[in-house]
Amino acid sequence: MSCPVSGRDRTASYGGGRRGGPGTGPGVLREADPVTDVTLPAVPLVRLPPQPDGVPWPTREWPVGDPPSGVGLDDLLEEAFDPAGPLHDTYAVAVVSGGRLVAERYGGTLPRFDGPGRPVLPETPLLSWSVAKSMLHATVGMLVGDGALDPAARAEVPAWAGSDDPRRAITLGDLLTMRDGLDFSEDYEDPERSDVLQMLFGRGQEDMASFAADRPLAAPPGTRFAYTTGASMVVSGIVARTLGPGQPCRDYLHDRLFGPLGMVTADPGFDGAGTWVAGSYVHATARDYARFGLLYLRDGHWDGGRLLPAGWVDHGRSARSVDPDDGNLFGAHWWTRDDPLGTFWAAGHDGQYVDVCPALDLVVVRLGRTGSDRTPSLRDWRDRVIGAFASARRG
Repeated sequence: MSCPVSGRDRTASYGGGRRGGPGTGPGVLREADPVTDVTLPAVPLVRLPPQPDGVPWPTREWPVGDPPSGVGLDDLLEEAFDPAGPLHDTYAVAVVSGGRLVAERYGGTLPRFDGPGRPVLPETPLLSWSVAKSMLHATVGMLVGDGALDPAARAEVPAWAGSDDPRRAITLGDLLTMRDGLDFSEDYEDPERSDVLQMLFGRGQEDMASFAADRPLAAPPGTRFAYTTGASMVVSGIVARTLGPGQPCRDYLHDRLFGPLGMVTADPGFDGAGTWVAGSYVHATARDYARFGLLYLRDGHWDGGRLLPAGWVDHGRSARSVDPDDGNLFGAHWWTRDDPLGTFWAAGHDGQYVDVCPALDLVVVRLGRTGSDRTPSLRDWRDRVIGAFASARRG
C-alpha cells in the first residue's frame, strides 16, 4: 500500500484509546493492570503549553536565553561531565525552557576501533538507541492523520495472515503499547538467548521486522506488557509496507518529520530489507533531539502548522502499563511518570533521554554512554535538573 504525502497542516484528530468500553480514551486509565496485578495511578494529563508569544520556533536556529531566575544549572552540568563521577560518559546536555535553549554542554569522545576517539562537539550526531522508538510513534501518528493506518485495526503483518494464526488478533495499538503478547527476549547479556541481540547483530539483522514477527505468542494480545525492540520493528515493518521500503520511507521521514522540524542532522538507519531500524537507529545532534522533544511539548504543533494529529501526543503519554522491572509507567512508545508536572520521556540504551515536562514548559536532553548499573544515579540527576526548575517556579 502506498500513502500519498499530503499537506503540512495535519487537521485530522486521534481519539482512540486502549481496549475497553466507554470512557477508555487516552486520558482515562483502567482500574487495574493485568500485567502486574497492581492499580495504575490516575495520572492526569497536564496541559501542553503553546509556544510563547515572541519566541521564534527553532526550525533554523535555536533562540537562546537564560534559565528562569533562581534556576542554577552550573553545578548540575559539572556533575554530569565529571569524568570520575557516576554519570560518565556524558556526551551532551541541552536544556530548553519556554521554547529557548537556556543551557547546553558537550564533552567526552566517541570511541573508534581504527584510531583515536572523536571529540563530541555541538555538531556531532549521536546515536539514539531506543529514543528512536518515540520518533516511530510520531511517524505512525502522521500516517494515522493521513488515514493510512488505524491503531485499533489488526496489524497487517504477512506472517500473521493465516485465519488460524492467533497472532492475527494483535492490533497496531497493541504493538505501540507493547502489549502484543509476543515471546521476544529483550536480554542484553546472553547473545544466544537474546532475540534483540540476534535481531540487531546476528541472524535477524538483514530483515529485522520479519525476524521479530516470526516469534510466537507468550500471552493473549492486549493482556501483558513487555518492553521489546521487536514490537517496534514489527511496527516499522508495517510503516515500510505502507510507504515503500528504503528510499520512500526515508523521504517520508525527512519530508514530514525531520525536515519541518529543522532536524537537518537526523539520519535514520535501515536494514537490508529497507526497513527503518526504528527500535534503535537514528543519529542526530543534541539540539535536534531537543527539537523533537519540543514537538511533543507543543502537542504536535510546529511553526504555524500541525505535524501530528490532535490527540496523538496524549496517545503516547497516557499511562497504560507498569514496568515490573522498575515501576516506570509506559504509554505508547513513550515513558511517563506519576507526578504533578506531567513529565514523560523518550529513553535509549546507555542513558539517552529526552525528558518533556509540560507544567514547566521544559525539555531536557541528555546523551552519553552510561551503563545500566548507573541508571539510578542518572535518574536522580534528571530529577534534580527538573526539580531546579520546579523549585524556582514555586519560589
